Order: sequence, then C-alpha cells, then structure tokens
Amino acid sequence: MTDLDIAEVARRAGVPASTLRFYEEKGLIASTGRRGLRRQYDSSVLERLALIVLGRTAGFSLDEIARMFAPDGGPRIDREMLAAKADELDARIRELGVLRDSLRHAAACPAPSHAQCPTFRRLLDAAASGAVAVPRKRAPGPR
Repeated sequence: MTDLDIAEVARRAGVPASTLRFYEEKGLIASTGRRGLRRQYDSSVLERLALIVLGRTAGFSLDEIARMFAPDGGPRIDREMLAAKADELDARIRELGVLRDSLRHAAACPAPSHAQCPTFRRLLDAAASGAVAVPRKRAPGPR
C-alpha cells in the first residue's frame, strides 16, 4: 500500500483537508506520519472515508460511525443498527411524502386562501401538535 499526503486524500475523497484533520481528531482515521509538514495516510483510508461518508449520508452520527470500525480499523457494522436506521429512514420518507403531497395540494388548491384550504389547515394543525417532525440538525463540525 502506498502512502498518500493529505491533499491527495482530500482530493480523492472529495472532502476538505480540515475534515480529514477533524476526523483524525475524533479518532475516525489515523495518519501514518508526516512528510515535512504534511500528514500522510495509508491508501486504505479512502475506503474508511467512503464508509464515513455513507454513514453520514444515511444520518448516522460520528459516534455511531466510530462504532462501525473494529480496533484493527476494519469494518464492524452492527446489522441491527443498520436495520433500525433503515426503519427510521422509511418513517421519514413516509412523513416527507405526506408533507410533499400536502404542499402540492395547497399550491394548487382552489380555495380562496390557504387559510380556507382544509388540507393546508390539517397540515398546520399537524405542525402545531408536533406531528410534523423538524429535521435534526447535525452536530457542529466538518462533515
């Protein structure tokens, strides 16, 4: 395996060098050393970064993603955790589908105003009762 410098890893992984440094600080990746002032990484870090990106895209936290790696650095993915996340995504997809359909209806509704549209009123009532979920904000820090 060949060592890559931080700029090459950033380019290949499509993430800024600051994200790589952040992931290293969090223990998600490790450099193999330095050449001058530049961090060096084993080329296997690219697969690890791909798993991190996939996990973040699916909505896993960095702490959850950290648990997806065995002490030797290889993947150790809990299948039950994957199934639970898939269930969460299914629920969110259903919620978003209802929200999309309600917004499309409200946009085309023949009622004189949105306040008089029964579908829009139900959407407002759902939002007021907390039944419409607000997307969670991601933790601060680079993705």
